[in-house]
Amino acid sequence: MELNISAVLLLGVVLVVMTRGKSLKAGPAVAAVLFGFFLADTGAAPDINRLVGSVAEMVGGVDF
Repeated sequence: MELNISAVLLLGVVLVVMTRGKSLKAGPAVAAVLFGFFLADTGAAPDINRLVGSVAEMVGGVDF
């Protein structure tokens, strides 16, 4: 659950920064948020969560 909250916060911050930096206008930002909201309600949500979890594990396992 921690990863999901962190990913949501991170993506929210990215959308806000892009919107304020004028590289993403308000319309596409709203479309991105709504797309994510409705995507989370589909059957693809568990697969996406597993993919994000796998990528996070892989990144976490990399030694710098």
